Amino acid sequence: MARKEEQENAALPVVGQAWVVTCVFFSFQYVLREAPDVMVPQLTSELHASPLGLSSLFVLYFYGYAAFSLIVGLIMDRFGPRNVVPVGAAIVAAGALLFESGEQTMTSVGRFLQGAGGAFAAVGVYCLATTNASHDRRATLIGATHVFGVAGAFAGQFVVGPAIAGGLAWKHFWALMGFFGIALIPLLFISIPAQARVRPPRETGKEFLTKAGAVFANPQSILCGLIAGLLFLPTTLFDMVWGIRFLEEARNVPYEEAVLRSAAVLIGWMVGCPVLGALSDMVGRRKPFIIGGGAFLFGCLALVLYHKYGVLPVYSVGLVAGVASGAAVLTYSVIKEANPPERGNTAIGFVLFMNYGLAALLGPVFGVLMTKVSNGGPRGLIHYQIAFAPLMYCVGLAVVLALFLRETGPAPRPLKMNHFAGTPLKSDQPAEGSEERRS
Repeated sequence: MARKEEQENAALPVVGQAWVVTCVFFSFQYVLREAPDVMVPQLTSELHASPLGLSSLFVLYFYGYAAFSLIVGLIMDRFGPRNVVPVGAAIVAAGALLFESGEQTMTSVGRFLQGAGGAFAAVGVYCLATTNASHDRRATLIGATHVFGVAGAFAGQFVVGPAIAGGLAWKHFWALMGFFGIALIPLLFISIPAQARVRPPRETGKEFLTKAGAVFANPQSILCGLIAGLLFLPTTLFDMVWGIRFLEEARNVPYEEAVLRSAAVLIGWMVGCPVLGALSDMVGRRKPFIIGGGAFLFGCLALVLYHKYGVLPVYSVGLVAGVASGAAVLTYSVIKEANPPERGNTAIGFVLFMNYGLAALLGPVFGVLMTKVSNGGPRGLIHYQIAFAPLMYCVGLAVVLALFLRETGPAPRPLKMNHFAGTPLKSDQPAEGSEERRS
C-alpha cells in the first residue's frame, strides 16, 4: 500500500505537467469556437451567406463536438489519453486549415472538424485534471480546468476581434491557428504519461462495451447530461451566438459596449466555475449548488429579456448569469462519481455529448424561430423575447431535474457515539456517492 502511494505521489508532477499542456489545447479550441463571431462581416462577404446561413455554419462546431464526445470518451478509457489527445490536435489543425479555404463546402467541413477535435481536448483535460485527485477536490479541479476554456473563449472575442479590426486577414488567422494545432501534436504526446489510464488491463472488448453501455443507461448519467445541456444553453446559444446582436438590435447598445457586456458573462463563468466547484467540495454537496445556480440563471434570463434597460448596474446581470451558469460544470463531477472510476472518461464524454448535442439540436431551431417571428426583417426586443423565452423554461426544467439527482458529494460521514467510551466515532457507512460505497 505504501509503495502504491509513493508511485502515485511520484506521478503527480508528470500528470500536472500534462494537464497544463492539455489545458493549452483546451483553451486553443475555445478560441477557434468563438473566433467566427468576430469576423461575421468578412465571412458574410466571402461566403455570400445570410445570417441564418452563418448561424448554421457556426453550429456545425457543436455537431462535431457532440458526435465525437461519446467516441472519444470510449477510446480514451480503452487506450489512455496519450494515444488519443494528440489525434484531436491534428483534427483541429485540419479543421482550421480547411476553414481558411473560403469555399463553402470546405469551410463547413473545417468547422465540423474543429468541434470534433475539441471533444478530444475536453475529455482529455478533464481526465488529466482528476487523475489521482481525491474525491473532495474533484469539483475544484474540474472547475479550475474549465477556466482555461472560458479564457480561450474570452480571447476569441477580445484578442481575435481587435486583431481582425486592425487589419489581420481572416484567412491568415485561420492558417496561423492550423500551424499552431500542428505544433501541439508532438508536445501533447511527449507531455502526457503513457500510464494515465485506469482500464483493467485484462478486460475484453465485449466486457468493455457492455460496461460502457451501463454508463449510458445509468439514469444519473442521463440526468447529468440533460441538466448540463439545459444550463449551458443560455451561454452557448444566446450569449455567445446572439448576445451582441441582441444588445445592438433590441437594446440599442453600441457595438463596442455590446461586446463588453456579452463578455461579462464569460468573466462571470471564469469566476463561477472554480468558486462553485471549491464550495461544493468544501461543503461536500453538489445538488444545492446546481439547483441554486439554475435558479439564479433563470432570474438573470428574465431580467435580460424583460427588465427596463438602464435600471440595473452595467454588466451586473451578465456577471451574475455567468457565475450562476458555472454550476453546470458540477454535473461533470456528479457523473464521474455516479459511475465506476474506470469508466470516468466515458462518463465525461457522455455528459459532453448531451451538453453539446442539445446546443447542436436547438441552435438551428432558435435561428429559424427568430427568422419566423421577425418575418426575415429587422429584429426588435419583442422578437427576441418571443424567440428566446423558451430558454427560461429550459433552465427551469434543469432545476426540476436536479431535484432527482443522487447526491454524490464528499459530505462528512455522520458521527455515532461510542457508548462505552463516550466519544464520537465516524460512521462506518460511507457517504452516498463515495467510491468506497459504490465498490
